[in-house]
Amino acid sequence: MTPSQALLVKAVFKATTWGTFGLTHVPPLRKAVVGAWRRRLRAGAAVPDARAPRAVAEDKLLMGLAIVRLVERALAEGRLTSASARALLGPLIHDSIVQGADRGPKRGFQDRHGAGPPDFLTISPTRTCNLSCVGCYASSSPTPEKLDWPTFERVVTEAHELWGTRFFVLSGGEPFAYRDQGRSVLDLAERHPDCFFLMYTNGTLIDDRLARRLGELGNLSPAISVEGLREPTDARRGHGVFDRALEAMVRLRREKVLFGLSLTATSDNCGEILSDELVDTLFDGMGALYAWVFHYMPIGRAPSLDLMMTAGQRVRLWERVWSLVRDRQLFIVDFWNSGAASHGCLAAARAGGYLYVDWNGAVCPCVFVPYSPVNVRDVFASGGTLDDVWREPFFAGIRDWQRRYGYREWGERYENGGNWLMPCIYRDHHAEFCSLVERHRPRPADESARVAQEDPDYHRRLVAFGRELAERTEATWTSRYRAGGEPKASAPGPAATSGRERSES
Repeated sequence: MTPSQALLVKAVFKATTWGTFGLTHVPPLRKAVVGAWRRRLRAGAAVPDARAPRAVAEDKLLMGLAIVRLVERALAEGRLTSASARALLGPLIHDSIVQGADRGPKRGFQDRHGAGPPDFLTISPTRTCNLSCVGCYASSSPTPEKLDWPTFERVVTEAHELWGTRFFVLSGGEPFAYRDQGRSVLDLAERHPDCFFLMYTNGTLIDDRLARRLGELGNLSPAISVEGLREPTDARRGHGVFDRALEAMVRLRREKVLFGLSLTATSDNCGEILSDELVDTLFDGMGALYAWVFHYMPIGRAPSLDLMMTAGQRVRLWERVWSLVRDRQLFIVDFWNSGAASHGCLAAARAGGYLYVDWNGAVCPCVFVPYSPVNVRDVFASGGTLDDVWREPFFAGIRDWQRRYGYREWGERYENGGNWLMPCIYRDHHAEFCSLVERHRPRPADESARVAQEDPDYHRRLVAFGRELAERTEATWTSRYRAGGEPKASAPGPAATSGRERSES
């Protein structure tokens, strides 16, 4: 960005209301800002990053350009209220392009711990839910289990003040069902206007009043959970749930709330969740602006390894995700298949990663790793802080594995690391995970985790999955990433076959 462009953008953001109007209704201004952002991303991708293999920079550039396209579309279509623009554009454009984010807390964390802080936290404030979905990772149901409001609010405040965290993910249960001391997730967003909250929700509780309040707040974006289109969604979530989700999307779009999708890929639906029909219906038709893709993990309610995608299905989903990011510039993040862009596993509060706090205060390395060495309520009661949580040996052990597998921080060099197309320590490297559990003895977060811990067949099958995934992805990792080769174009099309094929070629 030139000095004159920087001054222009600064002037825009000094008056948020006028800035929103200008970026939305003045195409030359919008074009200048978005163009400067794209040039900055491309220039950054051209600078060698010693922390990662060369081709990782292209993956990160594609994701960055997809974010730019998301913002550009939201502005061009008049999809943002002033509050939404302030919440979205402040961190993404003003802080990153104009003046840089506040680095004080992050520098303080580096000084205290000799490492960078995590970038975000995921919190499930309640386990209760108005649905009872097949295979729910949280085994959610109508239940009194919830995080008390003072603890909930303190976790967010401390992460912001101690770690410089401005991005929080709210999960569940159903977050809109949370109430404690008369407070809700909307009150949390209101109390932290300089933070941005992403929330996974089934959407069925979003009525006109709630949608209007979300539009007024601007800093809480719902990601509505579907399993594809109507048939697979209703099969997993209950009859009529898909139509109620669509009704929620209509309300959110009317109130100019930035919203997206949450998609869970199973062996049954992985060919549909990113089909052309779904993209046309939910992105183009309903106005979803982003999607997060989760692979079904065998945890939670009635865990089933048969619902996991096979290794072959996962590879084909990798091809589909990246074709949509590259060719249509859709911001779609698959937390497993986008592993190269995130430099591997994000768990256990590594620099740039996250921790997970559940409704009981149990802190786990990841939403999908239900083993906890510490409870944040106990830490606070004993006079500790989130720094004490970060120092837990179980989390440190996972961070050490991440480093041995190739993750590096700024100023360090990637050498002889592992295959980032299989980044997950729990599913892709299950033997290593079991070794850490044996050494540090974290507590299972629920009964299903305890049962899985004692089931030798469960462990055997996950280890076998990791071996097959390595066989199917090592050639791509070696030729494209480790050797720095150019990626081969993947034709857009179905990512995987439906059903439970076990003999993919």
